[in-house]
Amino acid sequence: MTQAGLKVTFAGPLVSLQDAGRAGGLRYGVSPSGPMDRLAFAAAHAALGNPAGGTAIEVSLGGLSVTCADAPVTLAITGGDFVVDLNGVTSGSWQVMTLLPNDRLTIRAGATGSWAYVAVAGEIAAKTWMGSTAHHSMTHLGADAIASGTTITIDDAQVRSNRIGNLAPPVQDTNDNVRVVMGPQDHHFNPTSVETFLGSHYKVAPAYDRMGMRLDGETLDLLGALSIPSEPVLRGAVQVAGNGVPTVLLADHQSTGGYPKIATVLACDTDRLTQFRAGDPVSFTAILPEEAIKIARNAAQNQIEYLETLNVIRGSLEERLMRENLIHGHLPED
Repeated sequence: MTQAGLKVTFAGPLVSLQDAGRAGGLRYGVSPSGPMDRLAFAAAHAALGNPAGGTAIEVSLGGLSVTCADAPVTLAITGGDFVVDLNGVTSGSWQVMTLLPNDRLTIRAGATGSWAYVAVAGEIAAKTWMGSTAHHSMTHLGADAIASGTTITIDDAQVRSNRIGNLAPPVQDTNDNVRVVMGPQDHHFNPTSVETFLGSHYKVAPAYDRMGMRLDGETLDLLGALSIPSEPVLRGAVQVAGNGVPTVLLADHQSTGGYPKIATVLACDTDRLTQFRAGDPVSFTAILPEEAIKIARNAAQNQIEYLETLNVIRGSLEERLMRENLIHGHLPED
């Protein structure tokens, strides 16, 4: 079995190893973790023909620099519009490439997006906890943190030359509007607070991490709701603290909370929301639960079809040239 290594020369904060997440742990007070942008994570694995849900590298705005060691390995890079630097030559994310020993790869923030994903043709060796390698940012349970001086070991490292090339990112809305279903505690707010929430343009606050995204803007008046019992919370819940400031809960959210939730972001919009940056505008539109179910089902089907378009063997360079039929006619004889 071929083993490759990615020697980490630099890793920004919140760069971590994530698999699809730690399902079934909320009843024990354990956050699911997993990727912030689940679609981009799935796309990276699909582009390599990997089984769904395996461990990949999640890169934050802080960036990541690695040097390939021991053996070549093919990898896929997806997510936000990050800058990819391979041995001094820059390109964009959404591509499949092969690293050779001593190649230097740097992924850093580009024009847009907050998270990028690196999946590998092979299996990243990582510690598991409760059946998952997903690193939990608050407790550091799961896979070890990625830090400068560490090495990411890849077992069964493979070169998949027939996968190399640029990838088509998913078609997504580019506006700042996010769909929500109101509740479950919107009745614990001043009646004007719902209007304020839906009619305001918020901005993503600098207080944004894997646990949640705080929003700057109009505060929301509560009606004695801070006395409600703690209850389970989920990713996408818009929780409002006693100061009236809303926060969207994300991958490493707590398992229970006593603050009221004025609304819940649709799962298919949560991934897009996580790619917003501090200072980006955010607005909310309320839809009925019945409509949300239809949207979720359509989004799930669209995701299946999109991932299938990525999970294709492109063929060797020679096969691609023949398929494109780049040569036509002949040169006249002298």
